[in-house]
Amino acid sequence: MLSYYGREGEARPIKLCRREFLKKLALLGGMVMLSSFFPACLRKEAAINKAVAPAAAKDATMNAKNPLTKISLVRTGDRAEGVRRALALLESNPVQGRAVTLKPNFNTADPAPGSTHNDTLRALVLNLQKMGARSITLAERSGPPNTRDVMESKGIYPLARELGIEVVNLQELGPEGWVHLKPADSHWQNGFHFARIYLEADAIVQTCCLKTHRYGGHFTLSLKNTVGMVPRTGYPYMGELHSSRYQRQMIAEMNTTYSPDLVVLDGVEAFVDGGPDRGKRVNANVMLAGADRVAIDAVGVAILRLFGTTPEVSRGPIFEQDQIARAVELGLGVSSPEKMQLVTDDPESEEFAGKVREILLKG
Repeated sequence: MLSYYGREGEARPIKLCRREFLKKLALLGGMVMLSSFFPACLRKEAAINKAVAPAAAKDATMNAKNPLTKISLVRTGDRAEGVRRALALLESNPVQGRAVTLKPNFNTADPAPGSTHNDTLRALVLNLQKMGARSITLAERSGPPNTRDVMESKGIYPLARELGIEVVNLQELGPEGWVHLKPADSHWQNGFHFARIYLEADAIVQTCCLKTHRYGGHFTLSLKNTVGMVPRTGYPYMGELHSSRYQRQMIAEMNTTYSPDLVVLDGVEAFVDGGPDRGKRVNANVMLAGADRVAIDAVGVAILRLFGTTPEVSRGPIFEQDQIARAVELGLGVSSPEKMQLVTDDPESEEFAGKVREILLKG
């Protein structure tokens, strides 16, 4: 049972809306009392409740109908072209008519893959607008640098004005901007605060980079991008995370609080060692897209291995990597490479995808 804590600190029960209940029922086998879930509710209540049951309940339900999880792979050095083609290959539109909250990777202002490339951000926003997104709000916090300094250094505010999107600096939010969550069976001592804007989001789109992480995460792809939705100042969470031997499992546990509608990974450039701000750079020339964080990260790890990476990222089967293994335990995405489908649109991309598939399947 999960409680979240209001501004006054009292525990409040979580409600599920009818739509989410039907999805949970398929997973929980009808073990929950029907009468508890009939009242209509806001999407934010459903999102908060996902810290108890798997955040990707909707993904698991979809995968029950279609056992193959689709990840698009485009081989290109042109970020705008890569974003467009990767989204087109998915043959779905999860944002039409919806207000999108967009999570980039602005950990620092370092050049890509140290942070999201502005060309990728621009291309993603323009494509989301073309897909019929009702509005787009970029919400992020950096760390250790100050978030506003990072955004100003990257030119995010004038870019946002040009594109007609809003920007929310999570670091400048007051207490009302955060919700305290305490997932069951978590390695977090007392849970963590999570950005309310993501819990209440109509649709969530995330864009991450392709890189290793020298501070204990081993790699920082879509699962680890979620760390930017948890506060860095005012609470001891980053200290707890980086000092724990369960750091990678805790990263996965943060992801139980929400489920993205779309993830775009920019691997035009990658760090195969070092990271997250700087490291050994290679031109991987690849763009990925999909809705399954586990699948995205598994493909990302396979690509890092293809170019030669750290001992930690190279060791053992990909689905036994701590972040991925814990995410699978929590039901956050696909459970094996056999349940994944890499889709491409040209011979060069297909040849590259074949090499990635081989690495995925052999572990």
